[in-house]
Amino acid sequence: MTAIPPIVRARWCDSGHIATLVAGSLHTSAIGVWLVPDDDQRCNVLTAVSRIWVEHALLFGEVFLLADRSAAAVWFHRYRPIPPPASYRQRLAAACGDHLDRFRCLDRTLNAHRLVDAHNHLAFLAVQPAAWRAARASALLARCLVRMDRLALPAYAEATTGAEAALYTRHGYTARDPFALPDGTLVHPLWRRPAGQRAAPALRSSNSRPGWPRGKTRLTAP
Repeated sequence: MTAIPPIVRARWCDSGHIATLVAGSLHTSAIGVWLVPDDDQRCNVLTAVSRIWVEHALLFGEVFLLADRSAAAVWFHRYRPIPPPASYRQRLAAACGDHLDRFRCLDRTLNAHRLVDAHNHLAFLAVQPAAWRAARASALLARCLVRMDRLALPAYAEATTGAEAALYTRHGYTARDPFALPDGTLVHPLWRRPAGQRAAPALRSSNSRPGWPRGKTRLTAP
């Protein structure tokens, strides 16, 4: 097996490449196809929307790459209120074109299930389709979680496939009650307390009481 390269902190100049990685991971997913049914437009639209959130994470979180740029992890630090991306409505409309209504519908669904407890949110874990893809995803996640544990806050992620859920579970996440996206895809929220923390905090969602906005999940972020 080829050695997995170390991780590096992404910079602003990496945002375009990372958005491409994220769009690639979503391109054949059920939610990606539902958001942009047109195969010819899907890559460009998903890349443009993903870039909005990658850039936002560089301001309000952390983004990591494997050193060979084959995988990226996009995190939001949600221990304080985070504003929406600058000019979000205009940028989203420009990025989505005729598909805007579906992205707005997805936003509304995600907003209804946002957590209010302080946490670090893994919005995207994207890996190029290549040999040892699963190993690279696992290595990148493990190294990121070392950093997140130092921040002493729980980590949160969402899985839309069994493989994703299994990956997170192997790294100490615990599954919570799922919810459905507009296309019918089930999202399985997963929560991981920091290493050494004795008890997991109670979870609350924003549809039960006012709270902080969370980040985007698999396709629209915070």
